[in-house]
Amino acid sequence: MGFFIVLLIIVGLLIFACVRVVPQAEAYVVERVGSYFETWGNGLHIKVPFIDRVANRLTLKEIVKDFVPQPVITKDNVTMQIDTVVYYQITDPKLYTYGVENPLTAIENLTATTLRNIIGELELDQTLTSRDIINAKMRSILDEATDPWGIKVNRVEVKNIIPPRDIQEAMEKQMRAERERREKILQAEGEKKSSILIAEGEKESAILRAEASREAQIRVAEGEAEAMLKIKQAEAEGIKLLREAKADKSVLTLKSFEALGKVADGNATKIIIPSNLQNVAALATTVEEMFKEVKTDNSTNTNK
Repeated sequence: MGFFIVLLIIVGLLIFACVRVVPQAEAYVVERVGSYFETWGNGLHIKVPFIDRVANRLTLKEIVKDFVPQPVITKDNVTMQIDTVVYYQITDPKLYTYGVENPLTAIENLTATTLRNIIGELELDQTLTSRDIINAKMRSILDEATDPWGIKVNRVEVKNIIPPRDIQEAMEKQMRAERERREKILQAEGEKKSSILIAEGEKESAILRAEASREAQIRVAEGEAEAMLKIKQAEAEGIKLLREAKADKSVLTLKSFEALGKVADGNATKIIIPSNLQNVAALATTVEEMFKEVKTDNSTNTNK
């Protein structure tokens, strides 16, 4: 009875040891009697005791591998340190297991040699500004080279490019000089624009002042012309009223004396009185000539 219990326990342990559950996104490479038998995907699997063996357990997820910086030499003989990051994925567990010994070391060495070949065709400035080109070339070459190993290279990124210390100092000086040059250019452009704006402002101000002065002179001239027109209209209206009233000689004589009195109060230096004061027409003519002379003298004094 005890023998059967021990036998059942042994059989149960053997069955438990032969049952395998493969998780999601993993694969098991199984060998039978030392040769490749099959690849197990996710799920429940049973292997034959003492005949089948799980040779390799692999993940099918994308793997990120950051390699140490590699010394490379550019076309213009500048030695620099470049480290890369490779994103790859196992597509065929059988090829990955039996295609190459130590696949990670193989990928690292292949990455280093490929990087040296690509950088060797570029100069320093091209290397610093052509990361996308370097990444694309390396991905294409690595993907083709690792295809027999069951590996798919999805992406390659140049992480850091570290030039020598003297090159870094020279680049810093160059960048500092470039920034100073741009600063001076911007300052000169600002001063130029400021000068232009000031000149335009002064020009517009002078134009406005000239227009204001011209407008003022026009207004003054228009006012004087309008005043003279009003005076002449008033004189013409007075003469018209006298004619319409049919004024007699006594009225004309009185108006002549009034005009004579105004002339006497003015700046006239000559006063001519006709001998025949009864002759109204002669007196009016004399007063009119005297009034014109006064206006002429006043105009002369104003011009002086």
